[in-house]
Amino acid sequence: MSLSLEQLEGQAWGGPPADATRLVRTAHELRRKPVGDLSAEDLRLLLLQRVSIELLVPLALDLLERDPLAEGDCYPGDLLVALLKVPPAHWRRHPGELRRASSVVERLDNQPGTPESVQRQIDVFR
Repeated sequence: MSLSLEQLEGQAWGGPPADATRLVRTAHELRRKPVGDLSAEDLRLLLLQRVSIELLVPLALDLLERDPLAEGDCYPGDLLVALLKVPPAHWRRHPGELRRASSVVERLDNQPGTPESVQRQIDVFR
């Protein structure tokens, strides 16, 4: 998809404040990036900051269904950990997405090779 989050949502944030942290500057930049070009790391960062969750959860699920341990810049499974930290209210509004997330979780839950940090978040999610 060649449209950015700003274009899809019809809300331009503009530039970050002059004293913005690197994280805030990055989030501002990523909102202007075409959604189809967002990497696992970009999705991880935006989901953890609770930016554009409605648009990004389905994209993250698409990636995680192909590779449950998709990795951003931190460790294998860091994208899944970010996804599982999405507020419960989102899952209540989107039961189909919850089923998809649960399916990804079931593939990894207590499996050999699942990183401990990922398993901990799976346990919290359940």
